[in-house]
Amino acid sequence: MKVGIFGSQYQQEKQSIIRRVFSKLTSLEAEIYVDTLFHDYLLDAFGFEPPINGLLTGDIFDLDVAISLGGDGTFLRTAARVNRQNIPILGINTGRLGFLADVGSTDVEDTLEELFKHYYKVEERILLRLETESRAYKGYNYALNEVAVLKRDTSSMITIHTSLNGEYLTSYQADGLVIATPTGSTAYSMSVNGPIILPQDNSIVLSPVAPHSLNVRPLVIPNNFEITLGVESRNRTFLISLDGRSEIFPAGIQLKVSKADYTTKVIKRYNHTFYETLREKLMWGADVRMK
Repeated sequence: MKVGIFGSQYQQEKQSIIRRVFSKLTSLEAEIYVDTLFHDYLLDAFGFEPPINGLLTGDIFDLDVAISLGGDGTFLRTAARVNRQNIPILGINTGRLGFLADVGSTDVEDTLEELFKHYYKVEERILLRLETESRAYKGYNYALNEVAVLKRDTSSMITIHTSLNGEYLTSYQADGLVIATPTGSTAYSMSVNGPIILPQDNSIVLSPVAPHSLNVRPLVIPNNFEITLGVESRNRTFLISLDGRSEIFPAGIQLKVSKADYTTKVIKRYNHTFYETLREKLMWGADVRMK
């Protein structure tokens, strides 16, 4: 099995987990390929030269599986690198919360064993595509979690004129608007009181950020709707953020957000469910008074 490894460069205290991953993959006789930047980091920060078959330098890979070592941010960057190549991604959590990278340190070896026995399920997660009028978004214009339209740090709130399938919805006066997939419903959208949506649901959620009117609430829509946005800003500029990758755009430009024509494949263990993740990560049902 050809395995590609991508990782975060801020994991000084997690090096034991990283070494265990390479050790287990070697014992399973995997063909190991490592992202160049991550390989250089391991060598410089830890003095660790992992046993590998090659380096991943470009954006086209001949891999059976991609492994993300880090938190959900690392997983999102890995998904962007994998892009349309239909390579399933396994997230091993060396970060914090970890909804996408949900394999904990105690489960590393067992999970990799199951991977090589092909005992796992693959979930297909939808992405959002951003189209911009007259000026293209410079980077990867797809988002697994969310597309966020936000005010600049020092500006007053912005007005976001919003239409669904060509029909006018409303004009949000707010600090921003988060358009999230089910995967992203537990990320930025959740922090602005958006609902949690099951990963397999065919929905998208529009969650305003600090709206001027208290009557404005998040809205769940079918994922086959096209969302058109026009932004007004006193600062004459605003931010567009795709999974945390931000770029400044001039006010007045028209934006279109729609479901992408491909999906990201996420590897999940058979004995681990989304409900279990909610209980563990969000402490649902836990009595915080108990220690």
